[in-house]
Amino acid sequence: MKKNVTNIIIPIKNESKNLIALFKLLKKKVKSSFFLTLCYDDSRDDIHQNAAKLKKIGVKFTLLKNRGKGPNDAIKTALLKIKTKCCIVYPADDFKNTSLIDLMIKKFYEGYEIVAPSRFMPGGSMKKCPPLKNLLVRLASFSLYKLSSIPVQDASNGFRLFSKKLIKKVCIESKLGFAYSLELLVKCNRLNMPICQIPASWEERTVGKSNFAILKWLQEYLKWYFYGLKTTWLNEKKINLK
Repeated sequence: MKKNVTNIIIPIKNESKNLIALFKLLKKKVKSSFFLTLCYDDSRDDIHQNAAKLKKIGVKFTLLKNRGKGPNDAIKTALLKIKTKCCIVYPADDFKNTSLIDLMIKKFYEGYEIVAPSRFMPGGSMKKCPPLKNLLVRLASFSLYKLSSIPVQDASNGFRLFSKKLIKKVCIESKLGFAYSLELLVKCNRLNMPICQIPASWEERTVGKSNFAILKWLQEYLKWYFYGLKTTWLNEKKINLK
């Protein structure tokens, strides 16, 4: 494996149509050395029928079977196998932010353990979001940014770069949705490890069905939201390390 190669982790569930378009964009836009880990739930996923088409595009990728079920388990399965210095968790339906990958990797080598694309900082945007999701995500991110020491204006975004150092240091306890991303963010902040944000754009997907279920996952998100507040206001430093 090349010294500075980056692992881009993509949790998938019947995403082949999106992946064909995404692979082409990644090949065109990303100059850094990278390979993809596509983490799927089961043998019925359409990735198995379309892997040959993806190989023809010329982007290196591996398939990884989810040891559980759903996006949280898929991402944790991939993170626990990390061998590169850093990894990026990237959505299969995001065609707007491939150009940010090189900048995220650059920021990592400048010394940041998390690089967080933000929809809510100047230069970022979030469009066509369902009203309830829009309200909850914005409210949580705005309040956590204002009321805690976390230097990120988009706390819940699952699109993020994490260092191997951080992944190997902390236990990932989240069990639902994309709460792992908020968990790693608040734990990184509690450990005083460097974090930075960059502006990003987001738009509701047009192909396939979103697996985002905010009401189902809300309790898990709240757990880490209050963890972030306790770090600042109660000066709590206790953390589960490996």
